[in-house]
Amino acid sequence: MILRQATAADLGGVNAVIEAAIGGWNLPERVKRLSLSSYRYDVYDLEHLTLMVAETKPGSIVGVAAWEPADVSDTPAGARALLLHGIYVAPNLHRSGIGSRLLASAEEAARNHGFDGLLVKANRDAQTFFLAKGLQQLTIKNPKRDYPYRFWKSFIKN
Repeated sequence: MILRQATAADLGGVNAVIEAAIGGWNLPERVKRLSLSSYRYDVYDLEHLTLMVAETKPGSIVGVAAWEPADVSDTPAGARALLLHGIYVAPNLHRSGIGSRLLASAEEAARNHGFDGLLVKANRDAQTFFLAKGLQQLTIKNPKRDYPYRFWKSFIKN
C-alpha cells in the first residue's frame, strides 16, 4: 500500500473512489445522486486542501482522505485543528486497513503542523469507525449550526 499526496492527474481516480464509496452509503438513491457533485474534487480544491491517496499499485487509487486547517469556531474551546473532510475507500476494500492508514496520515499531518487536534465531520455510517479509533464525538451545542457527526482527537498532553 502506497500513501501519497494527490496531484491534478489523480482527480479522476479520486472522484471514482468517492463516487463508489458514496454509492454504498445508507441513504436514498436520489439523495446520493443529488449530493454527489458536492463531494467531487477539482483542481481548484488542490489549492486549499491536502488530498492523500492510497494506491495498491501506481495509478490504482483505492482510498482518499482530504484535509485543511479547521475554522476555530468549529473546534472545542477554539483549539487549532486540522479538519478531516472525509475518508473514502473503495467498497470492495472496506475493513482492509486503508481507512486506518489514511486516518493515521491525517493525524501525523496535524501533529507535524503543530495543531492541537484533529476534527472530523463524518457521515452517520462512519461513527463506529472514528469511535473505535479513539476519537470522541462532540456534543451538539447549536443544532442549527453544528454538524451532528463531529469527532475530535486531542494531541494536547494534560
